[in-house]
Amino acid sequence: MSRLLEVQGLRTHFFTKAGVVKAVDDVSFGVDRGRVLGLAGESGSGKSMTGYSILGLIDAPGRIVAGSIKLNGVELTTLGEKAWRDVRGNRVAMIFQDPMMTLNPVLRIDTQMVEAVRAHHDVSREAALARCREALVQVGIASPDERLQGYPHQFSGGMRQRVAIAIALVNKPDLIIADEPTTALDVTIQGQILHEMQRLARDSGTGLIWITHDLSVIAGLADEVCVMYAGRIVEAGGVDEVLDSPMHPYTRGLLDSVPGHNTPGRPLSQIRGMTPSLLKLGEACAFRERCVRAIDACRVAPAVQLAGTRAVRCVNPLA
Repeated sequence: MSRLLEVQGLRTHFFTKAGVVKAVDDVSFGVDRGRVLGLAGESGSGKSMTGYSILGLIDAPGRIVAGSIKLNGVELTTLGEKAWRDVRGNRVAMIFQDPMMTLNPVLRIDTQMVEAVRAHHDVSREAALARCREALVQVGIASPDERLQGYPHQFSGGMRQRVAIAIALVNKPDLIIADEPTTALDVTIQGQILHEMQRLARDSGTGLIWITHDLSVIAGLADEVCVMYAGRIVEAGGVDEVLDSPMHPYTRGLLDSVPGHNTPGRPLSQIRGMTPSLLKLGEACAFRERCVRAIDACRVAPAVQLAGTRAVRCVNPLA
């Protein structure tokens, strides 16, 4: 059976006066139906830009310069604007970190959700409202009829994010891209939403890409994980094997930076240095200047190496 989403050799570059920013540089991965893929990495690693590329949301001076993005076997990179309107919010939906990027503060929830349905389906308002109620219940919102009458400012932050997730779900998309949607929420609400999203993916067959910098979220949610650094995937594989025995020094550094992995009383482990400018990556491995395992061979950008079900972009990986 073919994969729901297949991304091959994706390159998204921004052409600025200062030079070419390679925000996404030779990224490949796939997502199966009902499965969760975690995209992890520091800010500026290219994970959000990968999500925007899949949705065709790259604005000038940026553009996809190479690669293929196929959803259910259909190439997305060549779609016209009308075809994209049929795909966005219908076959592919996105949940943003800030729910107010989804919600209009001056419109009632029912107005916004019904519009999301009727933009893609020729149904009556009553039929659209029935879908909206179902979506709200799916994300754990009680009294959906009452909530549909409300405005965004009448909801808590966690409730607004649940509504934004419900809007993403209302058209029963094949794929949902979630860009750190629980980062600003308290731990209890975050745990509830993560559990609900995992259940929804499993029960409905929807593929889910979860973008985050928090590996503890990935550990409890994802089936596979891709770790990104400087616009490239540096390690990929099953979530348990990657997090239990990382092969790339950057993945190891991210895991060691999690407070729960730290010995009590000792300073928190951290990766030295800063993420390099994407304008000045050069030919060497992008992580070389920060890596404790750097050798002379790292002066040339490494190719992807396969190790069983794992993929790692490193010439001196961890054993």
